Amino acid sequence: MTVLYPEIEPYDHGMLDVGDGNLVYWEVCGNPQGKPAVVLHGGTGSGCWTGARRYFDPQAYRIVLFDQRGCGRSTPHASDLRTALSVNTTVHLLADLEQLRQHLGIDQWLLFGGSWGSTLALAYAERHAQRVTEIVLGGVTTTRRAEIDWLYRGVAPLFPAQWARFRAGVPTAERDGDLVAAYHRLLQDPDPAIYMQAAKDWCAWESALVSVDPEAKPEPRRLQPAFQLAFARIVTHYFCHNAWLEEGMLLRHASALAHIPGILVHGRLDLASPLVTAWELAQAWPNSELVIVNGAGHSSTDPGISEALIAATDRFATRH
Repeated sequence: MTVLYPEIEPYDHGMLDVGDGNLVYWEVCGNPQGKPAVVLHGGTGSGCWTGARRYFDPQAYRIVLFDQRGCGRSTPHASDLRTALSVNTTVHLLADLEQLRQHLGIDQWLLFGGSWGSTLALAYAERHAQRVTEIVLGGVTTTRRAEIDWLYRGVAPLFPAQWARFRAGVPTAERDGDLVAAYHRLLQDPDPAIYMQAAKDWCAWESALVSVDPEAKPEPRRLQPAFQLAFARIVTHYFCHNAWLEEGMLLRHASALAHIPGILVHGRLDLASPLVTAWELAQAWPNSELVIVNGAGHSSTDPGISEALIAATDRFATRH
């Protein structure tokens, strides 16, 4: 059984005005004098989760969590179709992260990211390398087109029943085309019955890929209609635009991380983001270490993943 650090509550929190009418929720817990670390949640659009606080020694770390634009406790929320996503892009999130660092008076911090959070961490570190002390990533992604295509078509033969339901969620004429684009269109339909069903179908497919445990249940929040709509709207918005990242740029620019130590934790059986991406990143980033967890998939609750992530933060806790 995974032994996480004890549950803790934030000692400070607030809403940061990042412009464009957006307020970003943030919180800080642990030791106010500790080593700064920031958690970049997955999704995109899932919001931070309280369990992430427990991957750090609360005596050693000053732990910062925040909800990216449009999700979690940040406002306006993407579950409201009036919330414009034109000001919700990777560039905006990177600027928000820098604004948060400055707001909290942090000079440098450790980056901790999983899934989409690993893409955002890499993009931030390559742009602001002088602000990063170490990087810990889980379920590594770089959001290349090949990775997106794998998620929404390539992996289909491994989940035939779930794939059939996901594919059936779009009109017949679009089922052999770009399903991300098809769902993105459905999620903008003015009919609530259409966009809510599309959000539900999208989230059901996402949930099917996460854990190696076929009996694993989604987090309760992932069954809430407001979460599903915001999540599906934001994910399809990002993936339709390739996350506004030039194809392959995060791997090509990994040399910018040469002075930053990193640990990449990846399940060998990760079907949402196959191991090859983490392996390619480790080859391009000499100062990184790839930790492969046999028998684990994409979920942080899969056996061995949490232990490896905690071992990584423990190793960096006293590094200066």
